[in-house]
Amino acid sequence: MSAGSDAAQALAPEEPRLRALRRLFSRERPATLAAAMVVVAFVAIALFAPVIAPHDPLAQSYLRINAYPSAEHWLGTDQFGRDVLSRLLHGARNSLLFGLISPAIAAVVGTSLGVAAGYYGGVVDRVVSRLIDTLLAFPELLLAIMVAAVLGGGFWNVVMVIAIAFVPGFARVARASTLAVMQEPYIEAAVAIGLGTPKTILRHVLPNISAPIVVLATLWVASAIRLEASLSFLGIGTRPPAPSWGNIIRDGLGNIFGSPWGIVGAGAAITLVVLAFNLLGDALRDLLDPDTR
Repeated sequence: MSAGSDAAQALAPEEPRLRALRRLFSRERPATLAAAMVVVAFVAIALFAPVIAPHDPLAQSYLRINAYPSAEHWLGTDQFGRDVLSRLLHGARNSLLFGLISPAIAAVVGTSLGVAAGYYGGVVDRVVSRLIDTLLAFPELLLAIMVAAVLGGGFWNVVMVIAIAFVPGFARVARASTLAVMQEPYIEAAVAIGLGTPKTILRHVLPNISAPIVVLATLWVASAIRLEASLSFLGIGTRPPAPSWGNIIRDGLGNIFGSPWGIVGAGAAITLVVLAFNLLGDALRDLLDPDTR
């Protein structure tokens, strides 16, 4: 009886992706729905920060230093008289850019290395594997600090720092997935009919390893935001006076008794956004993974 039910379940048609997506973001999963709303709000704030920010985030006023929250300054001002709320809103733009661009670059480079190692094997696999092992020997934050110390600050330098820190993870996942796909009969059939290597990789390998790569990229958007905030807090990320959640916390720690509002606001924003992206990553994994689905 159980064997028949298992066979029937195996032969049952797969749930359409659109219907599964609607179910993930329905009222049955309020946490995922709330996370999606937070992410949408975060993206909207980042895109329209110059419009919705009440003040110039770089404007200083010695008459309003360490002002308490009021109708004019909802989160008060910092030690330079700058509006904290406006700096938080503009800081969201940096977090969004770093959170999207860095994992995207890391996904392209890491997936290319992992697929090459898994597909070709031999010397290519050994060289790529040793490179991945070397980079994985360092924690992400430590590796980012080391690279940032060499490259310095600046937008694109920080983007490359975060991307380099994430490349080993993407390469390892892509290599393992490629090795599993290479055992499938359709790969042997593609090689047997003389299909070229680029076409085999693009048509048969990449589509079948895309699910774990997409899930990993979604989860590491949150890690990129956290890592950029950590680098900015340490003074090797976004350069002041450009606002970033990390350097807002850093400025607040130096003026914690005068204006703690930046620490509270930036800390709450980082926590909320990182948690929301992690929840979305879990939901996306449930959608793309046939075992959990």
